[in-house]
Amino acid sequence: MRSLLVDSHCHLDFPEFQGREEELLAGMKANDVGWALIAGVTLERFPGVLALAERYPNLYAAVGVHPDTQEGEDPDQERLISLVAHPKVVAIGETGLDYYRLEGDLEWQRERFRTHIRAARRCGKPLIIHTREAATDTLRILGEESAGEAGGVFHCFTETCAIAKAALDLGFYISISGIVTFKNATQIKEVAGFVPLDRLLVETDAPYLAPVPFRGKLNHPALVRHVADEVAKLKGIGTDDLAQATTNNFFRLFGVDRHA
Repeated sequence: MRSLLVDSHCHLDFPEFQGREEELLAGMKANDVGWALIAGVTLERFPGVLALAERYPNLYAAVGVHPDTQEGEDPDQERLISLVAHPKVVAIGETGLDYYRLEGDLEWQRERFRTHIRAARRCGKPLIIHTREAATDTLRILGEESAGEAGGVFHCFTETCAIAKAALDLGFYISISGIVTFKNATQIKEVAGFVPLDRLLVETDAPYLAPVPFRGKLNHPALVRHVADEVAKLKGIGTDDLAQATTNNFFRLFGVDRHA
């Protein structure tokens, strides 16, 4: 029997998956993907995230507001702390900075990020970090806010080995998505080889970024095995060893009992 994998970041509450939950869970089981974490992107969508985590014992939830979300509720610390108190909510996020889609004065984005970090420190939950074209500010704010006390993961990592080292030095894990299977993703392939095995996670970020040979199609948690296959090859180990390590890392980082 193959070692079970975890999809450490997906969005199963999105409309693309509505009414397909049993199909998705069956696909996970068939591909030895034992668990998945559904990351929050808005507070308005969070009830759907939590409902899935409550319904299925092998699904977990995170609560947060994505950095490029400009409408809807902007949470304060107390709101985040109250929502993360639920036993199936294992992290705060995704949160961070995204300078790719937005222009102008983005101080509101940086302040929201600080709010998430402060809430995570207060409640002792790890952070799920999103950063895009904002690595310098992301690392600066994490340092200023002593985010290493909460810990967490840089999800869907697309930066350089130097940025990965800085994140690792702050105490964070690095999660690799299906981008690593893309032919020209040289930088991410280097990062996958560089990050120590005990600080590595794998994810789909479904419904986005389906790995080769499914690129351009709807991504889903079962396909995290293709991510694991590629990362294992880059690290010169077997997929089973990669699965054991990344699954252990997931449960250690998020502080949950895999047998609960």
